[in-house]
Amino acid sequence: MTISRIVSHEEWLLARKAFLVKEKAFTKAREDLARERRELPWVRIDKAYSFDGREGRLALADLFGGMSQLVVYHFMLGPDWKEGCPSCSFWADNYNGVDVHLAHRDTALVAVSRAPLDRIEAYRKRMDWSFRWVSSAASDFNFDFAVSFPPEKGDDPNYNFGTVKFGGEEAPGFSAFRRGDDGAIYRTYSTYGRGLDAINGTYQMLDLTSKGRDESGLPWPMAWVRRHDQY
Repeated sequence: MTISRIVSHEEWLLARKAFLVKEKAFTKAREDLARERRELPWVRIDKAYSFDGREGRLALADLFGGMSQLVVYHFMLGPDWKEGCPSCSFWADNYNGVDVHLAHRDTALVAVSRAPLDRIEAYRKRMDWSFRWVSSAASDFNFDFAVSFPPEKGDDPNYNFGTVKFGGEEAPGFSAFRRGDDGAIYRTYSTYGRGLDAINGTYQMLDLTSKGRDESGLPWPMAWVRRHDQY
């Protein structure tokens, strides 16, 4: 076990107050970045996407559930997969249950995967999740939002706005949409890769501890993660 420098309470308090100055600067920078994110331009969604949900065949507009905003978690569960990605399942544990709070800020939450609905529903039941989850198997939604990739893409950078070679056919992501007063739907934001850290409360909590995420020395950073019924 690595132990940091041990000091008196007075020395600890001085160090903590000095670090608080940096934390406040970071909070201010984060708030400025959030404001700039809100000011990004929007792009209108003119393509007709279809989804399969518990209610039947749905359009993108139906996913809003009467809200003016929609956030989508692009969940890695491919057409032939028997169970969801462990990492996406880890993330889902962190946003499961927040939809009731989002609804009070006029925002709907939906997970989207390419797997057929029956497989989605079976996995959701196994994981005991309550958030809305639909299948995009009937449309190009996943491909257009760069979270699913046809094999012929080869080694081309195809993820995170063309900056990363993901190396698989399914990838995680998060997208935000807004419905205008005219009924049109706009894409306002998408993020991928480390951008998804912002919606993982477990990682945010670990970052406040002395050991942090404690992932050094692992074959890859998230090698420790399991589905919550497999620990």
